[in-house]
Amino acid sequence: MTPLLLVAFVLVAAAAWPVIVSWRVRRVTLDRLSEKDDRAPGVPAPSAPQRWLGRWLTVAGYRRRGAAVMFVTATAVSAASGVIAGQAYRFALMERLVAMVATVPGGAGEALAAVLDAGDWIMLAVLTLVPTLVVRAARRARVRAVEQDLPLALELCATMAEAGLGFDAAIAKVVRAQGSHRPLIADLTLFQYDMLAGLGRTQALRQLARRVDVPSVTTFTSALVQAEEVGASLSETLRHQADDLRQRRREDALLRAQALPVKLVFPLVICFLPGIFLSTLAPVIYQMIQVANGVLRSGR
Repeated sequence: MTPLLLVAFVLVAAAAWPVIVSWRVRRVTLDRLSEKDDRAPGVPAPSAPQRWLGRWLTVAGYRRRGAAVMFVTATAVSAASGVIAGQAYRFALMERLVAMVATVPGGAGEALAAVLDAGDWIMLAVLTLVPTLVVRAARRARVRAVEQDLPLALELCATMAEAGLGFDAAIAKVVRAQGSHRPLIADLTLFQYDMLAGLGRTQALRQLARRVDVPSVTTFTSALVQAEEVGASLSETLRHQADDLRQRRREDALLRAQALPVKLVFPLVICFLPGIFLSTLAPVIYQMIQVANGVLRSGR
């Protein structure tokens, strides 16, 4: 059982290492873009776990006060449920299931018995990770929504800026046109609130990049911050960013289209080809068997 757990741990660590590295690179980039400390004087700094958990929940869309406490509580409740479910499984079902799979020939029975023997720990791990998986799914949905709305928002801002409208007025028109139910529009509304609260445009853009934490939005805000600092034209910057984002979306669509035939190989081989072979060759094989039986009977 120990070598199996060790191999599983090594595989999970190898799969998670690129994700951790990419997350760390994105965090360093955002820290360089934004200021290190936005707290008011005299306010104590939060601890590293609180800061990390709060930021993770914020970028996933859970921004209410006490979201971190609710997440920790939900994780604890899920872990307790996992312990109860694991104990119930161990005392009520495990022995019967292990006895059923023990009769499977070969090494498959032993492998299944080992998995069933660790069923209580598997239940504990799965139920404990339920809140994390929910937040992760919300984060992915939020990223997809932002990436879907950003090209149109950039196009509208670039068009209005080229027509002579200011950047802040263009953002206000985009917010009024799209509504506040979309994640990107909600973050742009918070950007307007930051501007009304007295923050400079550069600092408000940095805050926007930290809240959204999407690479395309980070690139967009970085370009606007640079244009603001060097005095470049915001309309040209917005147009270049819109064109660049449109080109990247086109390239991403082409890559997905090119990868589609490779992804279809496995469903075709596993699902469709056995059925096709069965429907086409089964009558022929049946007739061959009938002919062979007739020959054998006539020979007797």
